Amino acid sequence: MKRTAAILLLTLVGSTQAHARDGFEQVRCDGDIARALAGRRGSNEPVVAIEARHKDLALKDLGASDYGRFSSITWSICGRDFMVLEDNRTNIVKDVLEMPPHSKASPVFEGRCKLGGKPMPESVVAVLREQGGQDDLPAEAAWQVDEKAVKFVKMPTEGLLCPRDGITEPGAQP
Repeated sequence: MKRTAAILLLTLVGSTQAHARDGFEQVRCDGDIARALAGRRGSNEPVVAIEARHKDLALKDLGASDYGRFSSITWSICGRDFMVLEDNRTNIVKDVLEMPPHSKASPVFEGRCKLGGKPMPESVVAVLREQGGQDDLPAEAAWQVDEKAVKFVKMPTEGLLCPRDGITEPGAQP
């Protein structure tokens, strides 16, 4: 009876620790954050629980977009912003992008853009250059979201214009 109780107790403790795993265990502010996240399993528990568990990382969920098979999730980690592509079936982080500096004048965008005046079939993540009320804004830096490989692919910004309605920067839209 004692042996059965001990096994049950160890199983319960082990499952509690497994539940607390969320992909941020290996992240250190002074380390390679993108590398520490890639290949890790995310968590389906409430974001407030994950943020509370990682106060040392100043972790904050900044929002997410669903692509069907995977999601892009933006996190503030150690004062820097990272976008992760996470498989929706397995919760495995497939790719991580550290966002370049951005602001109201250089907002983050996620969605469909035009390249050379033609609509792109692929989604784009970009930092745009605000230009006084124009509907389409030029990109300062951009990555195509390769939906088959679930990866970010750096792309040239020449001729790339993205609509204002895809801006995700708080306070950047009129």
